[in-house]
Amino acid sequence: MREELLAIIERNSRIDLKELSVILGVEEIDVVNELAALEAEGIICGYHTMINWEKTSIDKVTALIEVRVTPQRGLGFDTIAERIYKYPEVRSVYLISGGYDLMVILEGKTLREVSNFVSDKLSTMESVLSTATHFILKKYKDHGTIFNLKIEDEREMITP
Repeated sequence: MREELLAIIERNSRIDLKELSVILGVEEIDVVNELAALEAEGIICGYHTMINWEKTSIDKVTALIEVRVTPQRGLGFDTIAERIYKYPEVRSVYLISGGYDLMVILEGKTLREVSNFVSDKLSTMESVLSTATHFILKKYKDHGTIFNLKIEDEREMITP
């Protein structure tokens, strides 16, 4: 049940508990208890809403910043990542393979605001060797959700 429950709520965290219990073939109280256990174990870390910001009047810029660092002796990358993720502009930090060590996803109101963060805060950190900034221009799919999904009319055309 656990694996199937996680797969379902990852796609739709707002699914009704009764509906979940029907899908899983268990009692609603079992679903409630399992969700509580998953949260207590730190497997479920939070619930999020997917927003298509392009359809709002709110200005928001998202950037992916690749960061090359010198890991601190005995601490590895964790301490550097922690210093970075404490900034409120930072949405995500990942340890990655390849030419860079960390991937930082950050949001700001303007390109300049994001650029200033990178040059004034991120690049000036002692352990940071270099950065490469990539601005997200358009989202097509995020966390499994397709943006601007084209709905095709599947009705049959009737001709006289």
